[in-house]
Amino acid sequence: MVSAPPFGGGRTGPWALVPPGTWKMPVPWFLLSLALGRSPMVLSLEKLMGPQDTARCSPGLSCHLWDGDVLCLPGSIVSAPGPVLVPTRLQTELVLRCHQETDCDLCVRVAIHLAVHGHWEEPKDEDKFGIAADPELEEPRNAFLQAQVVLSFQAYPTARCVLLEVQVRAALAQPGQSVGSVVFDCFEAALGAEVRLWSYTQPRYQKELNLTQQLPDCKGLEVRDSIQSCWALPWLSVSADGDDVHLVLDVSEEQHFGLSLYWNQVQGPTKPWWHSNLTGPQNITLNHTDLFPCLCIQVWPLEPDSVRTSLCPFREDPRAHRNLWRAARLRLLPPRGWQLNAPCSLLAEATLCWQAPGGGPCQSLVPPLSRANVTVNKTLQLPLLNAHPNLCVQVSSWEKLQLQECLWADSLGALKDDMLLVETRGPQDNRSLCALEPSGCTPLLSRASTRAARLGEQLLQDLQSGQCLQLWEDDLRALWACPMDKYVHQRWALVWLACLLLASVLFLLFLFKKDHVKGWLRLLKEDLRAGAAPRGRAALLLYSAEDSGFERLVGALASALCQLPLRVAVDLWSRRELSAQGPLAWFHAQRRQTLQDGGVVVLLFSPGAVALCHEWLQDGAAASAPHGPHDAFAASLSCVLPDFLQGRAPGRYVGAYFDGLLHSEAVPALFRSVPVFSLPSQLPDFLGTLQGPAAPRPGRLGERAKQVSRALQPALDQLLQAPGAPGAPGDCTRDGT
Repeated sequence: MVSAPPFGGGRTGPWALVPPGTWKMPVPWFLLSLALGRSPMVLSLEKLMGPQDTARCSPGLSCHLWDGDVLCLPGSIVSAPGPVLVPTRLQTELVLRCHQETDCDLCVRVAIHLAVHGHWEEPKDEDKFGIAADPELEEPRNAFLQAQVVLSFQAYPTARCVLLEVQVRAALAQPGQSVGSVVFDCFEAALGAEVRLWSYTQPRYQKELNLTQQLPDCKGLEVRDSIQSCWALPWLSVSADGDDVHLVLDVSEEQHFGLSLYWNQVQGPTKPWWHSNLTGPQNITLNHTDLFPCLCIQVWPLEPDSVRTSLCPFREDPRAHRNLWRAARLRLLPPRGWQLNAPCSLLAEATLCWQAPGGGPCQSLVPPLSRANVTVNKTLQLPLLNAHPNLCVQVSSWEKLQLQECLWADSLGALKDDMLLVETRGPQDNRSLCALEPSGCTPLLSRASTRAARLGEQLLQDLQSGQCLQLWEDDLRALWACPMDKYVHQRWALVWLACLLLASVLFLLFLFKKDHVKGWLRLLKEDLRAGAAPRGRAALLLYSAEDSGFERLVGALASALCQLPLRVAVDLWSRRELSAQGPLAWFHAQRRQTLQDGGVVVLLFSPGAVALCHEWLQDGAAASAPHGPHDAFAASLSCVLPDFLQGRAPGRYVGAYFDGLLHSEAVPALFRSVPVFSLPSQLPDFLGTLQGPAAPRPGRLGERAKQVSRALQPALDQLLQAPGAPGAPGDCTRDGT
């Protein structure tokens, strides 16, 4: 048995204290995040000479380390017969175990803090009657408390268990108080390994302590001259040059090494992104759109049992966090599931909200979706009784709205003009109702000047008669959606009555002033012929912004279509809205408005657009990043493809491509379920499909086709005569927006 000063002695090691407990918490090595940070630093370690394991304990304790390892058999928990010693806290420190000055291995020093558990037994009843007690119980505090403490260590592929015998004089032991600590030197482990520690007594009186830690690699410690496996390690540095990031590997010219880029995901295994075997030195360039907070770099020499260095240098990079939110998307999984897909974990909150038609902010509903951190790539369930198209999910980070999706907008149709009633239940069956409006929750039967207050009695009758749809309820609250269509119809009935009255007055005026009315009708007819035509059908043009020449061609087509009775929407004319809302939000709003008005979405195929579609169809849920900040085509694929896959595209979509830029066979087969036209050769059929039932007679349609063709031909000829391959697909970086 030996005695030594207490562990630590006022100095601080590179490992932080671990709070006591019986739960397991991964404790990351903090130097890993500093290895490539703005202020990189390394720490030197204490060196232990010789291969022998040792143990020492603080004053007042006696300890002994058993020779050799023991079996790791915790056994079941038993009741303590009296005061016993139990481990309460684990403390760790990194040291070096050296066979020679330059031949060392990384080693984990462990300190086990002990305390007294349980109480002394009370004197038995016979002492009260003068019966002599057992001499061993008369002076229990002259005895010793002894414990056998097992320390278990696992670090793939190594597993060890050591046994420490510890005793303390009972007079120094107070129940619930610490008696000191025992220090074990040490468990050898590989650089960068994950180590797990357990500690318990034999027999076991409580749950074992456990701890998981990630060891640093050669980059985080001053060990390059002490550990031979670090001598040939490729050393990596990161530098920024504008929008590009350079990975510089400092290795000899003939050294072979492996380099891997991967996404270190918290939920689930790591996801490889790029891997290659190279010969040094190397300077690798990454585009800023490729950066994510969980993008990590692993490098190792191509030698047997070589040490691998892993670095994640972009965790705090603002560009990486912006890219992550652009790549994130909400997805509906029927019947009531939803999922937030993202390459990395997100610190975000999700809330349920109510989106009224006509625009305006989506109003948050605290029930039934609580504000809790969202787990990415995991299916979550909405505790709703019924779905409704006005129910949306918002995802925010640091109180800033990042994503919003009305999950059932496609399956249940457009937003409804329903009134959301919030029911609050009190004691003795008391309840109160209020209607959710932009100004707040208006109590029914109130004197406010809002629509809900004016229709309060009717809404209450609808609720009592079962005409409202219950969306959610618990013991204290409930949500109801009450239709407002019939009240709108009543209002329109009054409008129609006023119109009939006005028509009657006009008819009487016509009888008395026939000549004046004929002149007015003649002037109106001339105005219509001069161009005052009624509103035409809506058309939304989607294309892949490949170069300025193709954009000029699309602009010429859009301008020519505007001369017809068509209302054309294209992102070329909405740059300010795109910058403010983002491509995805802009497309959602334009698509919803176009389809609600009975319009059509036109997909203009080009080589770049076809390449983007093939990437989507091959990669599944992965999304391709837009080529530019205003590329609505790439952003729209997340909604366009489901319409085609689920058979909802006919009647809502039309395809087109330009002669000389693309062949009809190049259009993906999935999109041939709708009419696909070649322009300008098939312009009459294309214009007839766009205008629908309002299309003019064939002769008039042919004249309009010639007008559009004359507007298109100069831009098309200029694009076909440009040097290089027009419309060639660019480098599609994954972004997901």
